[in-house]
Amino acid sequence: MDYHYTLSMTTPESKVKDAIVKILKKHEVYYFFPATHGYGRSGVPDIVCCFKGQFVAIECKAGDNKPTALQQRELKNIMNAGGHAFVANEQNIAFFNSYFNRFIDDDDRC
Repeated sequence: MDYHYTLSMTTPESKVKDAIVKILKKHEVYYFFPATHGYGRSGVPDIVCCFKGQFVAIECKAGDNKPTALQQRELKNIMNAGGHAFVANEQNIAFFNSYFNRFIDDDDRC
């Protein structure tokens, strides 16, 4: 078995995550991937960010996959708390580049 090949394979969802991370790095967004491992809250989005004082959460999906009910609940709770919550997929990756550009243009902090 070729272990190098097995380890280097990426899933469609990881390709979406990689594309989003590339955008986050370009805009110098603080982000992390929460790992609950049974201790945290179920349904937490894949990527949690803070940019220009804004809380942003991104759930990554591939193809026609949709967020689970728990994930939808968490995204809604984030929005209800005043944060920004999104579902990223192959079709809307470009949106995130313009989304973070908007914060740069609208930044009125000291």
